[in-house]
Amino acid sequence: MAHTKSQGKTNQKANRAGQRRGVKVFGGQTIKVGEIIIRQVGSSFHAGKGVKTGKDFTLYAIRPGVVKFLKKLGKRFVSVVRA
Repeated sequence: MAHTKSQGKTNQKANRAGQRRGVKVFGGQTIKVGEIIIRQVGSSFHAGKGVKTGKDFTLYAIRPGVVKFLKKLGKRFVSVVRA
């Protein structure tokens, strides 16, 4: 009978790089078409006017302008307004 446990659990703990999520462009800053505004897990922020949601919930600009954060009915929205 072996006196030490199997090493399977400890071998699975590899260091992985972070996924660099969060707000990339803040309110009042100018943005170009296609630039990422927020990288997120789930829809913490929702897309407003001038913003689209990617398949991984990334919010990105579909028109140039100034980023604006607002709250509507308890939800947080991000819009891009013309400068």
